[in-house]
Amino acid sequence: MPILSFNFVVDSCSDTPDQIYRYQKKISGPLLDRIDLHLEIPPVDISDLQGGGEGGEKSIDVRQRVINVRARQLARQGCLNSALSVPDLQHYVALDTVSQDILERAVNQLGLSARGYHRVLRIARTLADMSNSDLVGSQHIAEALSYRSLDRLATRR
Repeated sequence: MPILSFNFVVDSCSDTPDQIYRYQKKISGPLLDRIDLHLEIPPVDISDLQGGGEGGEKSIDVRQRVINVRARQLARQGCLNSALSVPDLQHYVALDTVSQDILERAVNQLGLSARGYHRVLRIARTLADMSNSDLVGSQHIAEALSYRSLDRLATRR
């Protein structure tokens, strides 16, 4: 699956917030639906780049975690979460009442399409896998929804 990246740098441009908003809202809803994660990343401070910091996680540790999560998905369902069909999603992402309520409110407030809804479920299933949880909980749904920041932009249109 290709990774699409949009870089909206607000701090270094002279456009007004209204101009930035008008530009961003030109991105079509169907295109946004096809992007799993929408993240706002703040600029890195130059002092963090110039050394002395702890450096974060080691790549080898992140790699091993990804390998473990992929193996968990393949063992459970024979494919990665990104390849789950809608009926398979319903089987592997059984939500409790609280999680269903959170997701229903998000669908109503953000106007998520069916595709966006299913993307949130796939992301939540992956987040549960990353925490070694067999069940997808409300914390996984909430975190998956937090990665849909451009959907929030679309609701202001």
